[in-house]
Amino acid sequence: MAGEGHGGVRKDVVRVLAGLMACCWLAAAYGGEWVELFDGKTLTGWVQRNGTAKFSVEDGAIVGRNTEGSPNSFLCTESEHGDFELEFEVRVHPRLNSGVQIRSKAKGGNGRVHGPQVEIEASGDKGAEAGYVYGEATGRGWLTPKERLKPHKAFRDEEWNQFRVVAKGPRIQTWINGRAIEDLSDEAICQAYPRGFIGLQVHGIPRGQGPYDVAWRNIRIRALD
Repeated sequence: MAGEGHGGVRKDVVRVLAGLMACCWLAAAYGGEWVELFDGKTLTGWVQRNGTAKFSVEDGAIVGRNTEGSPNSFLCTESEHGDFELEFEVRVHPRLNSGVQIRSKAKGGNGRVHGPQVEIEASGDKGAEAGYVYGEATGRGWLTPKERLKPHKAFRDEEWNQFRVVAKGPRIQTWINGRAIEDLSDEAICQAYPRGFIGLQVHGIPRGQGPYDVAWRNIRIRALD
């Protein structure tokens, strides 16, 4: 009986160790610690590229406002990221289109920003394409296939909206306010943009319009192994 008791203990220990190893493996595979990209007070760690929109910090949020005649403007992280999970909250003027660049680059270092972009757009009466993936200055237009590019109302107009983006290899997934929006696999875009900066966009608008603003807060990221 004693031998059976010890055997049972050994089996329990093996099971516990196996469980711990599995948990450690899953934690390592899923990702590292969350890193705040915005400290809530300053634009430290960010650099503006491309256009002349005005970026500032107001009430714990990054606020971007369009300027007349400016092309698309981007406030970009100085850091670059490959496979990651990104979360942020955003609120946008109903008449201003916006987006967040992922794994992106800039021509000439500080010039035209190009790469995958997660769309930010007010829903309006008919819904919109918020959360789908666009190829900013890539020559491809929408990366989300046309048959899946269906307007929806997951984005709440004139309110804060929570976005989640997971980029892992060729796969890009997006959620808005907990609702799954996109699950895209694109080998070509991954090969062209395996790693790059995160960029907050203020879209250019026609002369005589605006100023309109878009704001982001609680921006954080964690690397995926």
